[in-house]
Amino acid sequence: MSRLLALMGQRARRDWLQVLLWAVGTALLAYASFVGVSDAYGTEQDRTSLLGAALANPVILLFRGLPSGTGEGAFMVFLIFPWLAMLAAFMSTFLAVRHTRGDEEAGRAELVAATPAARTLPFFATALHGLLANALLAALTAAAFLAVGLDVEGSLLAGTAVGAVGLTFLGVGLFAAQLMRTSRGANSLAVWTLVATFVISGLGNAIGTPSDDLTRMESSWLTWLSPFGWGENTRAFDENLWWPALLCVGVGVLLTAVSAALVSARDLGGSFVAERLGRASASPALSTPAGLVWRLTRGAVLGWAVGGLLTGMLSTSLASIVKEVGASNPAVEEILRQISGEGSVEQGTITTFFTMLGVLAACCAVQIVCRARQEEAHGTAEPLLAAPVGRVRWLADYLVVALAGIVLVVAAAIGGAALGLASQDGEWDLMRTVFVTGAGQVAAASVFLVVTALAFVLVPRATIPLGWSLVLLGMMLGLFGPLFQFPDWLVHLSPIAVTPFVDGDDVDLRGLWWLVLATGVGAAASLSLMRRRELAAAG
Repeated sequence: MSRLLALMGQRARRDWLQVLLWAVGTALLAYASFVGVSDAYGTEQDRTSLLGAALANPVILLFRGLPSGTGEGAFMVFLIFPWLAMLAAFMSTFLAVRHTRGDEEAGRAELVAATPAARTLPFFATALHGLLANALLAALTAAAFLAVGLDVEGSLLAGTAVGAVGLTFLGVGLFAAQLMRTSRGANSLAVWTLVATFVISGLGNAIGTPSDDLTRMESSWLTWLSPFGWGENTRAFDENLWWPALLCVGVGVLLTAVSAALVSARDLGGSFVAERLGRASASPALSTPAGLVWRLTRGAVLGWAVGGLLTGMLSTSLASIVKEVGASNPAVEEILRQISGEGSVEQGTITTFFTMLGVLAACCAVQIVCRARQEEAHGTAEPLLAAPVGRVRWLADYLVVALAGIVLVVAAAIGGAALGLASQDGEWDLMRTVFVTGAGQVAAASVFLVVTALAFVLVPRATIPLGWSLVLLGMMLGLFGPLFQFPDWLVHLSPIAVTPFVDGDDVDLRGLWWLVLATGVGAAASLSLMRRRELAAAG
C-alpha cells in the first residue's frame, strides 16, 4: 500500500496543475454556458422554438446532445453535454498515455520497474489516478449545475455522466498505450477513437425519431455504439436514468482490465502493433527540407483529410434527409423556412458542415506547426539547422506544408460532397455552395496557421497549448456564439464565423479580405522574426 501511495503522490505532484485546469475549465464551461443560455432562452417558448429547429434540422444534432424536453436543466444538457464529455475524454486519454507509454519512452518506467514496485503497480497507480481525476471533474461539474439552481439529482447525474465518459476513455488511453510503440501513436489512436465515437453519437441522434411536439428525440441504435451516446441517454433533469452511466464505467473497467493483462504479456518498451522499419536508403523526396517536413507530417494530414472527406459526404447526404423531414411535417417545414432565410435548406446544411470543416483544417495546420516545436524541443531540429538550412527556410517549409494540408483537407471535403450528391441524385447546383464555403474555410484555417506560427516564434514553449487553445476558442465562438447570443463583434473574432457563404443566388464575402490580409501579415511577421530567434530547448 505504501508503494502505491508513493506512486500516487508522484503522479499528483506531476499532474496537479493539468488536472485542476481540465476539471475547473469543464465546470466553468458548464456554468458559463448555463448563464448564457438562460439569458438567451429564458422562457419555455424560446426553448421550444430552438428544440423544434434542432429536431427539424438533423445537422444541429450532430454537434449537440439529445433533446429531452424544454426544462432548463434538460435544455442545458442538450446544448453542452457532448462538449463537457469531450473535455473529460481528452483529459483521460492524455493522462493515461502520459503515465504509461510516455514514461516508457522517457526511460522512467524502467527505473520504477527496477524497484519493488515492479511493472504492474505503476499501471494500477495510473488507473487510480485517472479515476480520481475524473471524480474531481465530475464533482466540480455537478457543483456548477447546482450553483445555477438546478435540482440535486439531475446535477449529480449530469456530473456523473460526464465523468463516466471520461472513465471510458481512460480505458481507451490505457489500451492504446499497450498497442502502439510510441506515445504519439497511442495518443493518435485514442483521439481518433474519441472523434469517431463523437460523430457516431451525433449521427445516431440526427437519424433518431422526434416526438410529435418536437421537444424530444429517441436515439437510433447507432447512438448506443458510442460512450457519448450512453452519457446523453442518462437524460439528466428529465428521466434521470443512471444505468447508461454505469455502462460507461463498465466499459472503462473492462478496457483497463484488458490493458493490465497486456502489460504483463509484453516486454518493457515493446508493443502489440509493430513499429515499421525504415528504408535502408532515403527517397529522393527527402533531399529537401520540405520533403522531410512532409514525411514527418503526412500521416496527420491524411487523417485530417479523411475527416474532411466524411464531413463533405455528410454535408450533401444529410441535406436530402433534412428536406424530406420538412416535407413530411408542416411544422418542421415552417421552421426550416425560417432557418434557411433567402437560401435553400440544402445550402444552409452545407454551410453548417463546412464551418466544422474549417475547424478540422485549422487542427491540421496547428498540428504541423506544433510538430516543428516538438522537433526543436527534442533536439532533432538542431542537426538540421547545422546544415545549409536557415531558420527562416526551416519554418517556411512547415508553413508551406501546413497550407498544403489545409488545401488537401478542404479538397477532400469537396470531393466528399460530390460523392454525397452522386449517391443521392442531388442537385449539382449545390457544388457552387460547396466551392464557395470550402474556399472560405481555407482562408479561415490559414489565420489559425499563422497565429500559431507567431506563437512558435515569440513564445516557443507555449506553442502547443496556445495553438490548440486558440482553435478551441475559435470553435466555441464560431459555433456556440450565435447560439448563446454573444455580441456580433465577439463572434466575429473567430475566423470561421466570417467566411464567405452563398445566400440564395448571391455570395456574401463578409470578412474574406480581412482573413487574407491577416494571413499575409502573420506569415510575413513570423518569418521575419524567426531570423533573429535562437533555438529554445524543452522546459
